[in-house]
Amino acid sequence: MRRNWVLAAGLLVLLYLFLPILVVAGLSFNEPKSRLSYDFHRFTLDNWANPCGPGDMCDAVGRSIQIGLLSTLIATLLGTLMAFALARHRFRGRSAINLLIFMPMATPEVVMGSSLLALFVAGGVSLGFWTVVIAHIMFCVSFVVVTVKARLAGLDPALEEAAMDLYASEWQTFRRITLPLVAPGIVSAALLSFSLSFDDFIITNFNSGTTVTFPMYVWGAAQRGIPPQVNVIGTAMFLLAVILVLGGEIISRRRRA
Repeated sequence: MRRNWVLAAGLLVLLYLFLPILVVAGLSFNEPKSRLSYDFHRFTLDNWANPCGPGDMCDAVGRSIQIGLLSTLIATLLGTLMAFALARHRFRGRSAINLLIFMPMATPEVVMGSSLLALFVAGGVSLGFWTVVIAHIMFCVSFVVVTVKARLAGLDPALEEAAMDLYASEWQTFRRITLPLVAPGIVSAALLSFSLSFDDFIITNFNSGTTVTFPMYVWGAAQRGIPPQVNVIGTAMFLLAVILVLGGEIISRRRRA
């Protein structure tokens, strides 16, 4: 035990982190006594068999997925280009831009959400689906830049120099050497952006208008009793994330082998 106390402490921390997820997964098989009861009453598979049973929940989930995919695509594209510019080039104002990149990450979400609301209202922009997308892109870009930039900082420039010494063009070097090496960082940034977008409530609540996302649906349902199908959606999203991470790790190990 003395030799493995670090491992034991790490396992306890992981158990603490995953305990809420295990509770959510268990409650996804629960048939509660009433809508306001969250105690485990009876095992059932009806929640998984009919995940879209309560009202417009699946519409809200689909809307969150649409917003997440759009914001992830645009934020990943913009953030990757910004990361390459900041990591590979020296220009006036570079230090200031590096500082500004961290501002959305350090700003409280209440401040950011209210500021965006004031901006949209002052500009006469109607609140709805696209204002939520714009807001999510704004705070996702920073996370993409930081993630991809960290990946670029760990690349060995000698690999690209060797490729060009072997008469590869700049485009060939980028496509065959740089992009495959940076791809894990880009994929990680995209997954992080989608998670942040799908999960966001505060900024979305300020700028959504009549658009209802999945977190807003859960918040509204909490006032009259959260349906157990919410736990099904949460468990399914977690399992999907685990499958993506494990799949990426398996592919990475096969390539190294």
